[in-house]
Amino acid sequence: MEENTNPQEELAEQARIRREKLNKLVQEGNDPYRLTSYPVDADSSAVKDNFASFEGKTVVVAGRLMSRRIMGKASFSHISDRNGQLQIYVTRQDVGEDVYAAYKKDFDLGDIVGVKGYVFKTQTGEVTVHAQELTLLSKALLPLPEKYNGLQNVDTKYRLRHIDLIVNQDVRETFFKRAKIIRAIREFLDARGFIEAETPILLPLEIGADARPFKTHHNALDLDMYLRIETELYLKRLIVGGFEKVYEMGRIFRNEGMDSKHNPEFTTVEIYQAYVDYHAVMDLVEELYRYVAEKACGGTKIVYQGVELDFSHWEKMTMTEAVKKYSGVDFSAIATDEEARVLASEKGVATEKGKETKGHILAAFFDEFVEDKLIQPTFIYEYPVEISPLAKRKPDDPSLTERFEYFMMGMEMGNAFSELNDPIDQEKRMKEQAAKKRAQGTNAQVDEDFIDALNHGMPPTGGLGLGVDRLVMLLTDSASIRDVLLFPTMKPKK
Repeated sequence: MEENTNPQEELAEQARIRREKLNKLVQEGNDPYRLTSYPVDADSSAVKDNFASFEGKTVVVAGRLMSRRIMGKASFSHISDRNGQLQIYVTRQDVGEDVYAAYKKDFDLGDIVGVKGYVFKTQTGEVTVHAQELTLLSKALLPLPEKYNGLQNVDTKYRLRHIDLIVNQDVRETFFKRAKIIRAIREFLDARGFIEAETPILLPLEIGADARPFKTHHNALDLDMYLRIETELYLKRLIVGGFEKVYEMGRIFRNEGMDSKHNPEFTTVEIYQAYVDYHAVMDLVEELYRYVAEKACGGTKIVYQGVELDFSHWEKMTMTEAVKKYSGVDFSAIATDEEARVLASEKGVATEKGKETKGHILAAFFDEFVEDKLIQPTFIYEYPVEISPLAKRKPDDPSLTERFEYFMMGMEMGNAFSELNDPIDQEKRMKEQAAKKRAQGTNAQVDEDFIDALNHGMPPTGGLGLGVDRLVMLLTDSASIRDVLLFPTMKPKK
């Protein structure tokens, strides 16, 4: 009968053995942490993809030791760098007896090694570096996960992302693509004359918006401060100041729950352009998504969780049209709030206390019957004024606003509107919003500096805010937002 092994005890034993090897190396004058640099001049993909150019030439490569096959006086290993794995061939004759002995006995999987040697192909056709010099650059004192089981625990994958990145090349590729997506967004906007701005993250007041902020304290000023929940109000002050085309990409913080689509800190890009309305912003969204998809994925059609999405074709519906299509209820035929409340009761659609107007109920019907049905790229526009405090009213129907959101795979991906530039209407809406938040026990206030800016005159403006993380989810075929955040928020271990 096999003896049961405690994984923690086994890990501790392996760590003890590795420390003994480290001590031995140091005593022999081969401290693996002694070097401050190493003259790398090639990487795995360059050598493998351009073998004809490298064949027979000497290269210097480095990476993490991922495998080792000892065969007497000669052995094979694989090292991993940022672009993949590369095989190395190590012989006692070429690297010397002492180095070869250390390679067999004192090196471990996970160690960082440097290799100088010439490039050739083995009989099986694998591109390989024949080592002439082998250098231990860093000792790994903890072992990597077992090769075939790897990191099975999802919580551990996110908590120990450094290990996840070491053992899973596809995870690395996700974050390389994320960088490419962010770069493409900036390229798109910069090429169209938008100016990138940086606005404060720490704010001196809690605004009346629906999201709940994180609160902190500034000791020198003895002032409570709040992490931003959006960048909108500062960016629109820049529009007042004459920027005309401005955007900001950065972290947003909301003190709310977590699930596959939400993390307390996340990345957005907010974009504002003077002298255009929300129709022009719709066009901008379509162009942006086509551009980024082509840059990151090579085309405007992608596959997400087995479903093909086509960024070259977008459906457009008003919120009223969408609710009628998916629930059968025509809100254009409903005249009063009371009629809407009766209908909500009949259909079993719940609304929050104090949010029982026709507009709030229309939005609740949308959440209940429509949102999860919107799979292909879809614009939903003409939102009720009650849920759109910063959007301009429709001239022919002041109960609705010139606002849209767009959806894919049942997810809201972005929010935009013709910005409200009437300072009197804006102040009234903000005061109402702040009063409702204070009634719930918050310290919500009106941003008087923003109202002051509007009083100096803001041109007609179209604005957009989109979630970068959700866009990355789509373009990398990732099921959870935590798969596209290097270090998602985690509950600390006890």
